[in-house]
This record gives sequence, C-alpha cells and structure tokens, in this order.
Amino acid sequence: MAQPSKFVLINEPYGVVSDPMDLVSLIDRKVSLRMAPISGRHVGAVGLGFSRKVFLGINVELPGLPLHHSIHAEQFLVINLMLNSEQHLTHLAVSSSDSVFHAPCGHCRQFLQEITEASIIQVLIKDPALGIQEFVTLKSLLPRHSNLLPDLLQARDNKLLLVSSEGCEDRLLLRTALAAANRSFAPYSKCPSGVALKDREGQVYRGWYIESAAYNPSLGPVQAALVDFVISGGTKFEDIVEAVLVEKRDAVVSQEKTAKMILETIADPKCAFKVFHCI
Repeated sequence: MAQPSKFVLINEPYGVVSDPMDLVSLIDRKVSLRMAPISGRHVGAVGLGFSRKVFLGINVELPGLPLHHSIHAEQFLVINLMLNSEQHLTHLAVSSSDSVFHAPCGHCRQFLQEITEASIIQVLIKDPALGIQEFVTLKSLLPRHSNLLPDLLQARDNKLLLVSSEGCEDRLLLRTALAAANRSFAPYSKCPSGVALKDREGQVYRGWYIESAAYNPSLGPVQAALVDFVISGGTKFEDIVEAVLVEKRDAVVSQEKTAKMILETIADPKCAFKVFHCI
C-alpha cells in the first residue's frame, strides 16, 4: 500500500485559510486516499476550525471486517480536530474518488450533531453540472435531529482512576490509554474508555470512545486510535504490535470483546492486548 499524505494539518500554503471557499480548490486537488480496500470508494473531508486551520479526514475501511466497523471521513475529521485540541468546526467539504462533492451521509450528519453549535456548521454543496457551489447549514440538512449534550469537541476530564496496574509491562502505554479514557465522550452510557496502540517502531497512538445520541454512529476507541495511527503516517495495521484498553470496571457497555476482535483481525497476529479497569 502506498504511503499517504500525513493528515494532521495540510502543509503550507494550505495550513491556514482566510476564505472558506478556499476549501473548494483545496479538496479539488485531492489528498491521497488509499484506505478503502473493500469498497474501493475513497472519501475525503476537509474542515475549517475556528482557528482558521484546515484539517483533513478520509474514510478508513478495516480489512476483513464488515463495513459498519469503518471510519467515515467526517468521523476521521472530527477525531483529527480533537487530537489537535480544536474546539469548533465552522466549515466542511466532502468529496469522493468519483469527483463528486456531496453532503455528509445521514450517519455522519447525526455524528456531527454532537459538536457544540453544530447547527451552524457550514457544509459545502457543489454540483458542477448544475453550476451550484454554496455553503448551507448542517441544520438544513438534518432539521429534526437529536443532540442531547452537544459538546463533543470541548475539553473534558472524566477523572478516572485505575483500579490496579498489576500485569502492566509498559507504563507509558497504560498512562496513554488512561488519559484517552479521561477524554472519552460517553454521556449516554456513562462508560468512557480509551485505547493506546504501539507499533513496531515503538510509537504510541491513542483514541477514545465517542458516543452519538443516535447510538449507531458512535465510534469505538480502537477506531479512534487508528485515526491517530493514520494521521501519523501509518499505512499497515499489521505494524500494530501492542494495545491497551482502559474502561470502567463492571461497565454496562464494554469495549473489550469488540476491541479484541478488531485487533485480532487487522493487527500483527502476535499483538499483545491487555485490559485494565478504572473507577
């Protein structure tokens, strides 16, 4: 698999934009989209934060797993914002490998509703055949939505403490997973969790569970950590050799079995996977 571009922030001169319409030419130039081995349909998302910095997202399909485990480009973008402590998304453009600009799918429209002031996020609608190119509000695309607690991008500390670290051989990996769990957005189940992954080079990546008011668009902590992996230039999931999950003891929603299944399917066959509990 070819090495994709790094997706954290677009390199200059595209790192910061002053006019949201610049997103049009930016996404027209295409980022390297090579993470859809099942469908072959590549989707890219470009978002503008309140800081005027530009962030990217791509769809990521997990080899050997059903497509409902995939990461949508818009979800990737939101994780990218969170990893970079960007607390507001103001504009969004989405494009696919067939050069069609489109509005986010229903799944992602609901996922985006968890963002503070989501209703005023401006979404690019572009149809060259009709000569249409304009921004419309997310609210206009999903007028009767559910967003009970819309503060997904805001800083948080769940104040979780480990029950025990017995059996831990890598303190950094455990601390990273605990820190991720403390950033988890789980207002509906009250079951935050976080994952830390390590690759063959010893680099560590983190991700946390993110819930949606509509439940199904929720994103698991392993998928979130994979965004960090891809953002940092990772292309081969089999390079992941170690993983730690931190979640609540006796959680009514446990990530353990799903996380283990995903890693057994995509990571190094000898990937060490451990679970630690917190309160």
